[in-house]
Amino acid sequence: MTILLCVLVVCAIIGVVAVSRAVVRFGRIRHSGTAAAMRVLPARDHHGWRHGIVRYDDETIEYFRVASLRVGPDRELHRQDIEVRGRREPTVAERDLIDGMVVLEVIDQGRSFELALGTGAITAFQSWLESRPSQRSERRRPRG
Repeated sequence: MTILLCVLVVCAIIGVVAVSRAVVRFGRIRHSGTAAAMRVLPARDHHGWRHGIVRYDDETIEYFRVASLRVGPDRELHRQDIEVRGRREPTVAERDLIDGMVVLEVIDQGRSFELALGTGAITAFQSWLESRPSQRSERRRPRG
């Protein structure tokens, strides 16, 4: 009986910790980003889409999956390494998942993704991406 009680207490503690992490994560990202969906390529048909939030930083775009217990971002795409390969409308099969969004094929550090964003968010993403400093530019220090 005491072993069963110990197991139940441990399970309850693990459950409380998991729920606490989820609440903290949802509270942190809920009001601080843009709705998005992402999937890793290659993918079949309409499979692999994960809904989440994207948040822009100076040098990265952070993607937080809605159904994840991680404290930090699930993916980080680096501004200097992002290359947009294409743009398309969702397929008929994808419309139930990402209706009203535009799909971008994105490559970051050799990894391929599809990122679905609303039309306003696409404009913000492209502006953020196009305003990145040139890879050839260097910060120069005055000689003294």
